[in-house]
Amino acid sequence: MRIVAGVDIGNSTTEVCIAEFEQDRLVRFLASAAVMTTGTKGTTANVHGILAALKRAMGQIGRDISDIAMVRLNEAAPVIGDTAMETLTETIITDSSMIGHNPSTPAGAGQAVGELLSFEHLQKGTADRPYIVYASAAHTYEEVAAAVNRSAKIIQINGMILQADEAVLVENRLEKKIPIIDEVLRIDKIPEGKLAAIEVALPGQYIHMLSNPYGIATLLGLDAEETRMVTPIAKSLIGNRSAVVIKTPNGDIRENVLPAGEIYLDAEHPERIQLDEGAERIMQAVMNAGEIHDVAGEENTNIGNMLRRIKKGMQEVSCDAGSEIRITDILAVDTLAPVLISGALAGETCLEKAVGIAAMVRTQQLPMEAIAEELRNRMHTEVKIAGVEAVMAALGALTTPGTTLPLAMLDMGGGSTDAAVIDETQRVRRVHQAGAGELVSMLIQTELGLTSRTIAEQIKKYPLAKVESLFHMRMENGEMHFVEESLDPRLYGRVVLLTEAGLVRIEQDIPMERIREVRREAKRKVFVMNAVRALTSVAPGHDLKKISNVVLVGGSALDFEIPEMLTEEFANYRIVCGRGNIRGKEGPRNAVATGLVLSYIMDAQRT
Repeated sequence: MRIVAGVDIGNSTTEVCIAEFEQDRLVRFLASAAVMTTGTKGTTANVHGILAALKRAMGQIGRDISDIAMVRLNEAAPVIGDTAMETLTETIITDSSMIGHNPSTPAGAGQAVGELLSFEHLQKGTADRPYIVYASAAHTYEEVAAAVNRSAKIIQINGMILQADEAVLVENRLEKKIPIIDEVLRIDKIPEGKLAAIEVALPGQYIHMLSNPYGIATLLGLDAEETRMVTPIAKSLIGNRSAVVIKTPNGDIRENVLPAGEIYLDAEHPERIQLDEGAERIMQAVMNAGEIHDVAGEENTNIGNMLRRIKKGMQEVSCDAGSEIRITDILAVDTLAPVLISGALAGETCLEKAVGIAAMVRTQQLPMEAIAEELRNRMHTEVKIAGVEAVMAALGALTTPGTTLPLAMLDMGGGSTDAAVIDETQRVRRVHQAGAGELVSMLIQTELGLTSRTIAEQIKKYPLAKVESLFHMRMENGEMHFVEESLDPRLYGRVVLLTEAGLVRIEQDIPMERIREVRREAKRKVFVMNAVRALTSVAPGHDLKKISNVVLVGGSALDFEIPEMLTEEFANYRIVCGRGNIRGKEGPRNAVATGLVLSYIMDAQRT
C-alpha cells in the first residue's frame, strides 16, 4: 500500500487530500483537511501551513506524516490585489475649514448663518450681528447652556458647535431652540470671526442646503467662482444629518488634481489605456490584447505607483530579480472610495470614483521547486509538482455525483478564478485569471470606509440583521426573527452579522441597506464578471452557449449568495450551473487536492 497526498496551496487556505493506492490503483480516499495558508501563496512560507494540514489529515486516521510516500503539489501562482484611485481631486482648505462629520446626536433643526464666536468671548459679541458660538469640552453642558441663555438676551445666537457629545443636553436647557452640532474634535482650529452656515436635519432626514453648492452660495452669499470652488465640500456632505460650512477669506481653497495615469499592456496585441476611462474600457483592452506578457503603469501616477508596489511586494517574498517579476493578468472594477479632505476639522471624507485592481503576479520561475525542496528536507519523502490548478480542479470536479463529460469547471478562490473545460476526449482547455474573494473584501472595505479588513471579510461571508429590540431582529430580507432569551443590550439598535459563532456587531454606523448593496454589488462586479470572462476564454469557439453545464468549486462556491448570482447569469445562456460536491462528501472544497491525487494514476499510466 502507498499513501499519496495532494496539496492545494490557495491564497486563503491550504487543502490536502490523502488517498491509498495499491499497484498504482486507487484503493480508497482516507482523509482531507484545510488550514489557513501561511505566507504569500507560492512562497516557501507556505511550508508551515502544508505540514499543519498534512498532520491534521493524517491524525484523522491515526497515522503520522512519515507514512506518506508522495506529496503532490499544485503550481501556485500568486495573485495580489490593490486599489488605484481615478482622477482624484484633493480639496485643501487653508486657514479655516468645512465641518460635517455627521455626528449621531445633533440637536435642534434648521439652518443658521452667523459670525463664529468662541464661548470664552461671548461678552465681546454685539447686538448688530448674528453669531454661531463654539465651545470646547473644557466647559460643562450646564455652564454652556446657562451662559448662552444669558447672552441670548443681549446678542443674536443662531447656532452652536460643541466639542463634547452634549448637543441634546445643552439644547434641553436652552430657552431659545437653535441647531447644535457636537463631537467636533479639533474645535481649536475653528477661526473666530469668519462667516459660517450651520444646518441640522430632522431625525430620519438629511441636510439639503449645505449638500447643495447653490444652497451654500445662498446662505453665505458666494459669487459664481466661489460656488464652483465649494462643490467638493457640498458633495462630501451628501447624506449627512448635520454640517457646518465656514466661508474662508479670499477664497482660500485650492484643488490639486492627482493624475490617474496610463496602463501599458505588453501583449500579443499591445494596448495603452487611461485609468480614468474606467474598468469597462480596461477590461475590454485586456480581452483584446491576447496573451499578456507584462503590465506596467505610467511613472509618477496612481496606477504606475500601484503596479510598481505590487511587483516590489512580490519581489520581496519571492527573492527574485525585479526584472523577472511580471503581471500576466489584471481584473479592473469600478468602485467608490472615501477620500480624506485635507484641512478638514473632523475627519470629513468625500466619495471619489476609483478603480479596484487585482493583478496576477508571476516570477520567471515560480518558486514551487523551493517549496518542494523544503518539504523533501522536512518530511524525507518524495515531493512532486504535479499539475496546473485549473486541470486538477476539473479532475476533482468530475467526482461530483451526476457529472459527466463534457464538463466545465469554475474554481473561485481567494485570489484567482480558474476555469477549465474537459471534452469527451479528455482534452482540457484552461485559464487562470486574477480576481476573486480578496478583491471583493477590498472593495467592501474601501467603499464602506472600514478600518479593518477582518470585518470586511465577515461582511462578505455572512448575512445581516438589524436588532430592533432585545427580543427581535429584522433580517436583511425583511423577515422578522424573534428570540426567546433577551439579546445583549449592546446590540440594541445596531447592525449585526449572523455568524456561526453568534451575532457580531458592526461598529461603524452604516445603514444595513447600504452594507447589503455594497456587498452584493462587489460580488457581482468581481465574481459574475470574472466567471463570464473565464468561461468565454475556454468555451469552444469562445461561445458560452456551447457550454451545457458548469460545476462551481472553491471556497467562494460556499458563499450564501454567489452561486445563486451565477446561476441567474448563466441561465441567460441555458447553462446548468451549481455547487460541486467533491467525492460526494466534501461539497465544493478540496477539488484541486483531490485532482492531484487522481493525477497520480495518470502519471503512473504514462510511465
